[in-house]
Amino acid sequence: MTRRRLVEGLDKRRTDWAGALDDVDFLARLYPVDVLPSRDPRFGTAAQDIAQHRLFNDDWPDDWVFHDSRFGLADSDEKLLAFFAEMLHPAVRTDLAEVEQLLVFFNSVLVHDGYELVQVDAISGAPVFAWRRLGSGVPGAMKNLIFAVVGPKPQIVLDDAVNNELRIVLNEQGCLVYDRPLPSQGLTWAQLTAWWADRDGLSGAPEQEISRSLYRRLDASVANDAERRILNSYAKRYVRLGPEIPALLPQVYLHYDPYTQDRYLPGESPLQRQRMDFLMLLPGRARVVIECDGRQHYADDDGRADPHRYAEMMAGDRDLRLRGYEVYRFGGVELVDSAQTARRLDDFFDRLLRRYF
Repeated sequence: MTRRRLVEGLDKRRTDWAGALDDVDFLARLYPVDVLPSRDPRFGTAAQDIAQHRLFNDDWPDDWVFHDSRFGLADSDEKLLAFFAEMLHPAVRTDLAEVEQLLVFFNSVLVHDGYELVQVDAISGAPVFAWRRLGSGVPGAMKNLIFAVVGPKPQIVLDDAVNNELRIVLNEQGCLVYDRPLPSQGLTWAQLTAWWADRDGLSGAPEQEISRSLYRRLDASVANDAERRILNSYAKRYVRLGPEIPALLPQVYLHYDPYTQDRYLPGESPLQRQRMDFLMLLPGRARVVIECDGRQHYADDDGRADPHRYAEMMAGDRDLRLRGYEVYRFGGVELVDSAQTARRLDDFFDRLLRRYF
């Protein structure tokens, strides 16, 4: 019903889904049209038969793409949502008023199935959209992804407070700073290794060499054996499933408070958690935090249960969840070196990724 309402609504508005592009160019932004097969025996590819029937003959109806199984718009919510988000892209539509009208229309229909289109980026002041489930994901565009910290804490200043641009003025060499836009599908290992190759002068090196180099750098940042088992378990998934699965980032800065040590008493910091043990940036702006809880998370220095310390940790979790993050905790005893731990982690990541893919 939702798909029909959307398609019929476009027809009533006489909206060309390809916008300023032709059908072939628009679809090439989402699909390998030069590889997909042709439905016309005279041609070899989808690009050729679309051009023939839409640009030259013009004998296909305007809504043909919604019924063509090559593009999955009749049986895949994710592909349909990505299609409508792409209709609003600045390369497709430059009229911001039209974009706003279409956005209102799309979301008024999608809300009934629990989805919405949201702005995730901008190009020259024009919004870029992606889809997400209502009530999920973290609003706003990602900036300042500082992770895999080794050695002393970095010192950070606001280089441009108006644009929220940071600069690390001390201990920058011990941090990794991912400085590329986050795609709507999240951050994959393939994207992270491509960034690493450019950053570390490894462009052109064998893919396996680049991947191993990055893994060694990430491994150097983990704090203990329990965290290392999580990282190692996930690294085996890259080998088994390929580099298009989400990247697992260790030691990611969430808050930065340079004043706490001087202005607050122990336990009175306004920011409960400065770094996350691990972060995954998933489709639809979902962000998953994974924490490894040793004794210091719930006990005092003498090993006795500390209700105040535990309450602070739970307050930090509540704050993160209310911002849209998902938080998963492992107790230290769950991450001892054993075959059972390996199975536990494999099962966790299997179930986690099934939620998003």
